Amino acid sequence: MAPALTSSAPTAPHKLSAPQPFPNNKAPRSIYPDGIKTSGQHAPLYEQLRSYSDFPKEITGQTVWNAIEYENNPERWTHVFTPEELQEISDTADVFISSGTPLTGISQENFPLPKFAEFLGVLRKEIIDGKGFILFKGLPVQQWRNYKSAVAYMGLGTYLGYFVSQNSRGHVLGHVKDLGEDSTQIDKVRIYRTNARQFFHADDSDIVGLLCIAKALEGGESDLVSSHSVWNDLQQNNSDVAELLTQPIWYFDRKGETSIGQEEWIKTSVFYLETGDNPRVYSKWDPYYVRSLTRFSDAGLIPALSPEQQRAIEILEATCVKHSLHMILDIGDIQFLSNNHILHARTAYKDYPAPAPRRHLMRLWLSTPEEEGGWKLPFHDSKEKKRGGIQVNDTAPVAPEDAE
Repeated sequence: MAPALTSSAPTAPHKLSAPQPFPNNKAPRSIYPDGIKTSGQHAPLYEQLRSYSDFPKEITGQTVWNAIEYENNPERWTHVFTPEELQEISDTADVFISSGTPLTGISQENFPLPKFAEFLGVLRKEIIDGKGFILFKGLPVQQWRNYKSAVAYMGLGTYLGYFVSQNSRGHVLGHVKDLGEDSTQIDKVRIYRTNARQFFHADDSDIVGLLCIAKALEGGESDLVSSHSVWNDLQQNNSDVAELLTQPIWYFDRKGETSIGQEEWIKTSVFYLETGDNPRVYSKWDPYYVRSLTRFSDAGLIPALSPEQQRAIEILEATCVKHSLHMILDIGDIQFLSNNHILHARTAYKDYPAPAPRRHLMRLWLSTPEEEGGWKLPFHDSKEKKRGGIQVNDTAPVAPEDAE
């Protein structure tokens, strides 16, 4: 039986904040169906960043785990949809589709799951404050086809967080598929649109979901790791790297996905501490976005990566690999995981020859704002409903049925 039904829900080590109004939470409904605009990428509030000496020497608790704990016990992180659950999801999806509401307007209110909602509520806490991931199995995507599958998937997502835009085009339903783009052009290309390997990273949202629509011929397999286990290993074996990763000296490329007046990069840390009491260690990382900035460093606009930083990148990746859990997503599987204390990766892959369908995953980025149990992050939008994500000017949210 699924872990969310057999164990008590973990809790955050802090009290929830009182709700506060934000301009992004009162956006024009003519553009944003729910009246909430994705906040987008921002630099941290540097005055709220903590020095390395304030970080724990060892992290304990449910967020710290090693692959050995799980690799032979998939029942601890896997939930197979029951016939009753699928029937409830299917019936609700059919009602939603018949209403004519666009996918961007889906919500808990118009996607009610009276029975399964209890499970999803416990699961949300497990993702945010516990081990940080789950693998659902058995969504009948081939029977339901893409649109109904997307409705069901996004409907489930509303119980975990708020959809945020994943790119400059406003995609709140993303599609991980090889579109033939050149993966070596890392200053221009988003790697999820290629078949290249993805190194361990976190996306720009609190939770990421992946629904497998079609598999590759070879590869495309998933790895994830507790960044808290990684932190503990770095403290034991490479404390100098751990310290370097807490310093706000790391530049992240925005690859042109910027609003008017914004810089083309963000200067930030890799490991942070939450704000407030009992802070946890939060991680934000993607080596592709750090290594793609040579066009700016060559022009003298930002510093080039130092030898110490290059070494830290290699050690961080090797430490992630050392502690990672490997899993394969089959057709109809849904993986949800935290981006706050989990890093994930993907192996390179090769698709089946045409006319067979290419590997295809539908992706969700979900926000869990501070006032609703999310982590207390040192960013100005920590309490906004749709914190994080990628928002360019007033681009409206869209939910395409396939990659574009």
